[in-house]
Amino acid sequence: MSLYHSTRSRAEECSAKEAIRRGLAPDGGLFVSDELGSAKVDVDGLAELDYAAIARAVLGLLLPDYTADEIAACVNEAYTGTFASPEVTPVVPLTKAPGAAAGPHAHVLELYHGPTSAFKDVALQMLPRLMARAQASAGAGEKIMIVTATSGDTGKAALAGFADAPGCGITVFYPEGKVSRVQELQMTTQAGANVAVAAVRGNFDDAQSAVKGIFADRALAERLAAAGIVLSSANSINVGRLVPQVVYYFAAYAQLMRAGAIAAGDAVEFCVPTGNFGDVLAGYYAKMLGLPVSKLVVASDKNNVLFDFLTTGVYDRNRPFFTTTSPSMDILISSNLERMLYYVSDGDCELIAHLMADLAETGRFEVPAELLAKIQETFACGWADEDEVAGAIAASWHENAYLIDPHTACGYHVLEKLPAAAGSAARMLLSTASPYKFPRAVLEALGEDVPADDFACMRKLEEVTGTCAPAQLAALETAHERFSDVVDVPGMGAYVEDAALRL
Repeated sequence: MSLYHSTRSRAEECSAKEAIRRGLAPDGGLFVSDELGSAKVDVDGLAELDYAAIARAVLGLLLPDYTADEIAACVNEAYTGTFASPEVTPVVPLTKAPGAAAGPHAHVLELYHGPTSAFKDVALQMLPRLMARAQASAGAGEKIMIVTATSGDTGKAALAGFADAPGCGITVFYPEGKVSRVQELQMTTQAGANVAVAAVRGNFDDAQSAVKGIFADRALAERLAAAGIVLSSANSINVGRLVPQVVYYFAAYAQLMRAGAIAAGDAVEFCVPTGNFGDVLAGYYAKMLGLPVSKLVVASDKNNVLFDFLTTGVYDRNRPFFTTTSPSMDILISSNLERMLYYVSDGDCELIAHLMADLAETGRFEVPAELLAKIQETFACGWADEDEVAGAIAASWHENAYLIDPHTACGYHVLEKLPAAAGSAARMLLSTASPYKFPRAVLEALGEDVPADDFACMRKLEEVTGTCAPAQLAALETAHERFSDVVDVPGMGAYVEDAALRL
């Protein structure tokens, strides 16, 4: 059985269940398994499998201490009747593909058909089920408090997944004034006796760093342990949040095969809008599990720290922070980059610990030239400023009659600018959220007059485009807003403790 350990040390190993239950390694590193890639998914047979069957196969490899029956139950609970599409994450072709002149046709992988209209539903419908089995293995009586910082979408998806889950509570922090009004209402109207939501005076990086500090607070952990409570995370630092995202890369490939767009073994290029590096890291895991990937393209917004790193090898968060129309990507500390660096460096824990110490102490690190060259073999990159995002939304609609949100627009712009990777039989753009989560930005990009109210924007967007807002988003207009708490960064730990002791 493969065991998990920290990216920064092999001193302590644990099972996949324990890694999911803990969320973060004791030394602040992220849990990884050295067995990743030792077994492969059978690509030849993918076209014959539905999403659930692919999920069972992928998760069985990545979480080996879960029994086949446990995995099957988790998959069934997560994906039966919870997504609007029978494919869960459907693939649609673009009629005039970005980069079409460069060769392969482009498709969109729609990841937003879950209960909160964002890609994070795919993992956060699964994580509570995985957590429940991990909790059962840990022994009776323990309660888990999920603590999560969100740049916009994780918060609602985690709240929806964990609301009233037995033996669990969840506390979500979001940066005050730096998410869309629709995103904010999704969180502040959340039902459930076990949920707590607070805005933080600061940006996402401030909130995320504070959450990591909360996990590292031994005195807090001891006080909560005395009450039978442990902390865990629903951010993609938790391996249980990350591994379900690997599934949709294989599911996308299967759909391309069924459509006759590719044959088994053909390489596909994936363009992924990302800030925290989790969504694109899942594609890297898929590649290690045998998926034919020609390139993983990292698409950034104006907070382009990942573009600079992938271009120069220097990661430097000492730069202005921009609030953009793609708030879920407004991030300067990309936590999951640490996992990629671990695998690309062939598991060099000492190097990873050194790089992360540099980041903590100086706000920057630099990887050796030979490591950068190895990274660039798999990863390409690009970014879009606010004008380019708006232009991409307009171009996608006017040229393809396809409506996209600002995050997806970053990827659309990058695909238009970058030539197709060598050997690519198809290009796949990951669409991470419904455009109706950001109706103001989308309507403005289309050149329309923008009403003052976000829900009036939704209705006008429906009228202008002939598309329909997801019912769960439109319903927010009349939902009761339960939470109005605002905390300073230093007060986040006390807020978590209060919420935990109410469980």
